[in-house]
Amino acid sequence: MIKVISLSKKFNSQWVIRNLNLNIKKGEFYCLLGPNGAGKTTTLKILSGLIKPTQGKVYLGGFDVEREYLQAKKLLGFIPDTPFLYENLTPWEFLEFIANIFGIEKNTFQKEVNYYLELFNLKEVKDTLLKEFSHGMKQRVLYIANFIRHPKVLLIDEPLVGLDPHAIYLIKDLLKKETQQGTTILMCTHILSIAEELSHRIGILDKGEIIVQGTLDELKRRMGDTNLEEIFLKLTETGE
Repeated sequence: MIKVISLSKKFNSQWVIRNLNLNIKKGEFYCLLGPNGAGKTTTLKILSGLIKPTQGKVYLGGFDVEREYLQAKKLLGFIPDTPFLYENLTPWEFLEFIANIFGIEKNTFQKEVNYYLELFNLKEVKDTLLKEFSHGMKQRVLYIANFIRHPKVLLIDEPLVGLDPHAIYLIKDLLKKETQQGTTILMCTHILSIAEELSHRIGILDKGEIIVQGTLDELKRRMGDTNLEEIFLKLTETGE
């Protein structure tokens, strides 16, 4: 569902991504880890079509993100670390807007939105303008906007920023269910425990290159370490 071939990105004279290759199958939960400045967010922006690569190709569900943008975009959900919402809309209006764009049938929309608003404790504020919301509340609305669509591919950048423990628990559970239903998830995070708990495979990105990838057990065997934190620190501190 996600195929990245020899992807590179250069800003001015600096290479941010270098010869990145990924092949993530349907229903797989892949976590991309890396220190600040490793190129994680840039990778997600290229995959989502927000910025163009300097070199290489990206395919979502077999569609070229640059040449077949509309077909790829229909498959895609994206949750950035900083939510962008139309703040003069209410949550209900914003979610209805999203549903209309993606052709969600009215009865299905109402059922799904009511379910998720209740689940995330937002039902009582569904008619409040989004500009009145905290960062965490906006992030919950953005998750709902993606969950009502059930995208085939979901990109997530730092999934738990600004969220309370209740919302974190819910989101982890919902993401697991999405992959069980066939959604492919690529998540970038600094929270190693989330990667250990949720991912099928893990890639560690440093200086724009994937230096190791595999299941958690494969990484432990390869590196001779007992946990992901030790593996991550050893690789990103020494550059091995």
